[in-house]
Amino acid sequence: MEVKKNDRGKVTLKKKSTFREYAEAAAIAVLLALFIRTFVVQAFKIPSGSMEPTLLVGDHILVNKFIYGIRMPFTGKTMIPVGEPHREDVIVFLYPEDKSKDFIKRVIGLPGDTLDIRDHEILINGKHFADKHAFYSQSKENSGNFSNPIRFGPLVTVPRAHYFVMGDNRDQSYDSRWWGFVGEDAIKGKAFIIYWSWPHWNRFLKLIH
Repeated sequence: MEVKKNDRGKVTLKKKSTFREYAEAAAIAVLLALFIRTFVVQAFKIPSGSMEPTLLVGDHILVNKFIYGIRMPFTGKTMIPVGEPHREDVIVFLYPEDKSKDFIKRVIGLPGDTLDIRDHEILINGKHFADKHAFYSQSKENSGNFSNPIRFGPLVTVPRAHYFVMGDNRDQSYDSRWWGFVGEDAIKGKAFIIYWSWPHWNRFLKLIH
């Protein structure tokens, strides 16, 4: 409804057309959806097995984009800091070698950490890391293929404002062991729930740990 005054100053109500009402509602819905997608939460689909068994091909997930701060679109610069990635967070980020692609991996090394990977053992700052999410499809003796180098390091330090990430499916993941670190500006958010999975119906609304 619109409020108008006639020539005598009397207030009258003018009804909007049905088309205009629907158009305004649609515009508001689109703007709200764009705001939520940009700053709050975004949906992704898992296309590969690099995060198995945590995430399977066909899983549809939601990513919390607010948890690490409000970022400028396109640049990734943080406008309002909220938090930082923690070790073992599952994050979605722009692939450093092709920023048109989104990757999903688990945070292993934090800024300033010293890393050394020996076969299936990860040392962080000289101490054994209890890698409870790792899955190895091959034995130690046969793990020296393209996907899983037997040795990373020794004593590689994660740069400031960068993170070292790995896929849970260690022998089938193309990750920081090969192309380096993820800058904090490239991080889109933290994966937190599987809202749909085809054909794995039992994974519906499963939290991601």
